[in-house]
Amino acid sequence: MRIIVAITGASGVVYGKRLLEVLSDKNIETHLIISKGAEEIIASELSSKKHDIEKLATHVYQMNDLSSPLSSGSFIVDAMVIVPCSAKTLAGIANGYSDNLILRAAEVTIKQGRKLILVPRETPVSAIQIENMLKLARIGVVILPAMPAFYHNPKNINDLIDFVVGKILDSLDIAHNLFKRWTGR
Repeated sequence: MRIIVAITGASGVVYGKRLLEVLSDKNIETHLIISKGAEEIIASELSSKKHDIEKLATHVYQMNDLSSPLSSGSFIVDAMVIVPCSAKTLAGIANGYSDNLILRAAEVTIKQGRKLILVPRETPVSAIQIENMLKLARIGVVILPAMPAFYHNPKNINDLIDFVVGKILDSLDIAHNLFKRWTGR
């Protein structure tokens, strides 16, 4: 399996880091792009550097490298996940504005009919953001907001992070045991 993971400049970069850890543990090939905004948030929220996150990926690309293989539909991937997905990135994808590698890779993923998962983290959301999400959902993009549940009785913040990452893995059809599934009362 080959997955593009993009981390953009929204709070919640820990979700992208954790997804890369899990995919690495499962020996899944990952192609990582980190936006400039995400780089700053990685430093702020994780007290880490971009390089620390890049070490978790199989391949790493720069935001402005529009000549990379990810820019072409002939480069076969199974899916792309943007986690977290900033409102700016959401707007660019929804409106076909592909001026960087994350937006171009998302555009290619859509045009090739491949799975694209966006994990918006911002709250509250504006009507514009909701319209952008709806526009993309109507063409098959998975909108997976970073909204952890509590039915699995999380004990710490890592349990909440794993819940969201587990939902991403579910959307990718990747087996996991990151959280206890609901079995009814």
